[in-house]
Amino acid sequence: MLWIILTAAAAPLQVARNVLQRGLIGDAGPWGATLVRFLFGLPFSIAIFALVALLTPGAAPHAGARFLVAVTVGAVAQVAATAALLTAMHRSGFAVATFMQQSSLPLGALVGLVAFGDALSGAKWGGIAATTLGLTVLSWPRPDSAKGAVMGSLLGLASGGAFAVTLNAYRQSGMALEPHHPIYAATAGVVVAQFIQTLLLGSVLAVWRPSALRAVAASWKASLGAGFFGAAASACWFAALAMAPAGPVRAVGVLEAPIAAAAARRLFKERLTLRQTVGGLLTAAGVVMTALG
Repeated sequence: MLWIILTAAAAPLQVARNVLQRGLIGDAGPWGATLVRFLFGLPFSIAIFALVALLTPGAAPHAGARFLVAVTVGAVAQVAATAALLTAMHRSGFAVATFMQQSSLPLGALVGLVAFGDALSGAKWGGIAATTLGLTVLSWPRPDSAKGAVMGSLLGLASGGAFAVTLNAYRQSGMALEPHHPIYAATAGVVVAQFIQTLLLGSVLAVWRPSALRAVAASWKASLGAGFFGAAASACWFAALAMAPAGPVRAVGVLEAPIAAAAARRLFKERLTLRQTVGGLLTAAGVVMTALG
């Protein structure tokens, strides 16, 4: 059950990366903070892959059209998901946005059904219903809610949808590249994906918002930390997805939610209301039901 260990390790690494990225939004904006994850993570990803390649002499990668299409789709979807998540954290709070992101599992199950014909059991549909109810409770606006908070919840949900596409695409890319050496395929996929993401987002910002690039360069110390944690988390996620379906992997990844809630309370002085707590618990229960049903 190595994939369980890898997924459990990815959860706190991902929260640490999100904490550091959230602090960069003010100067760099959501797109600049998103670039940090890929630009500063790329050198660490290359180093991780080089080590894995040395320890995997029998690997025979097949970088064909299926791999390139899958990893490109995953890379673009991850850029959109990360930007939406960071904006949601800024508007609705760190913990609430993280809970909303958990919609990636039931939505991922639906993407798998439509795109790859994955069959869903009755328990999985029950999990989707429970998660939908939890997200509704979590995101339902109060009468005095600010417009920005409501939009933040919607962005968190959009992030979950984009991450659902990302999970399925990266699983397909790993299986296409080297199915017999999943960790090798995973770390190679991280390098290719982050190269695409850095080139795409860096080029767009250079043309449309060069000030964001300057802000990222000025905060290079925090950016290095975010890049390291992001590369380590991605390597763990990719490897777990290469070993097990996206559903069970994302279920174990629910560990991220309570870690994020604890981080939000300690670092950002955020407190969950009773309604948000109930909604978060329903969401987490639905995620587990969807994965294990």
